[in-house]
Amino acid sequence: MSIINISHAEITTFILVGIPGLEYAHIWISIPICSMYLIALLGNCIILFIIKTEPSLHKPMYYFLSMLALSDMGLSFSSLPTMLRIFLFKASEISANACFAQQFFIHGFTALESSVLLIMSFDCFLAIHNPLRYSSILSTLRVAQIGIVCFFKSFLLVLPFPFTLRMLKYCKKWQLSHSYCLHEDVMKLACSDNQIDVIYGFFGALCVMVDFMLIAMSYILILKTMLGTASQKEQLKTLNTCVSHICAVIIFYLPIINLAVVHRFVQHVSPLFNVFMANVLLLVPPLMNPIVYCVKTRQIRVKVVAKLCQKQIY
Repeated sequence: MSIINISHAEITTFILVGIPGLEYAHIWISIPICSMYLIALLGNCIILFIIKTEPSLHKPMYYFLSMLALSDMGLSFSSLPTMLRIFLFKASEISANACFAQQFFIHGFTALESSVLLIMSFDCFLAIHNPLRYSSILSTLRVAQIGIVCFFKSFLLVLPFPFTLRMLKYCKKWQLSHSYCLHEDVMKLACSDNQIDVIYGFFGALCVMVDFMLIAMSYILILKTMLGTASQKEQLKTLNTCVSHICAVIIFYLPIINLAVVHRFVQHVSPLFNVFMANVLLLVPPLMNPIVYCVKTRQIRVKVVAKLCQKQIY
């Protein structure tokens, strides 16, 4: 099979990989992977349903949580097709255009989730620092405007990726390092000058890291406000309101930082570790965020239990 037209240096197909050395067990590995996807989709759908149907949850905090659930679902749907094809059907080929489209959506929803986590951190700070003006500052209209701005900002940020990758020439290398397409992974296969992709890819990663630094700054301000409260009980109550968000931030940014360091600075790394971290990046946040928020947010937990009990009565 001809993978590349060498005379025109035109790529037609990329090869994705499953888990190196465990190809014989892919059908068994697909069981926990499919289970994680199903739980993630179910959990995020439950959060969206609960927030939509409960008027008491029609508040800025829960609107932002809905945005987080939507970005998690988008991230899951972006990677689901190729991972299922590899682990269930051993179909590892992906066309160039499909690969470029997939990496656009993966990076777009990743940037969107980063932006939503940043907004949620400022929401926590505003609720703690200035609770009396909280509702007037974050009206429903303003929340909708913030969500629209974040959506367009995130996808416009990664919009050049597919076009710059399409302009590159790919000679003899066509095997990628993961079960889905990433910008950093694809551009490494180019035999032409990819300096523009390197610079703009670094700029995209820098934007996500700026979000992380602003989140850290907001928590410094939250800590400063918390230490200024009168009693230890109030301090613990204040901290408890942010625990779910702190967990979501750690779950999301830790794999991204590890994967970015591996791709850009580590020359020799185990392919198994590389694949593991990449799969954690897309599987764990959509899976864990609904669980964390259902367990740690009393309002969500109470409504979920009430809905379940109501169904059992009927």
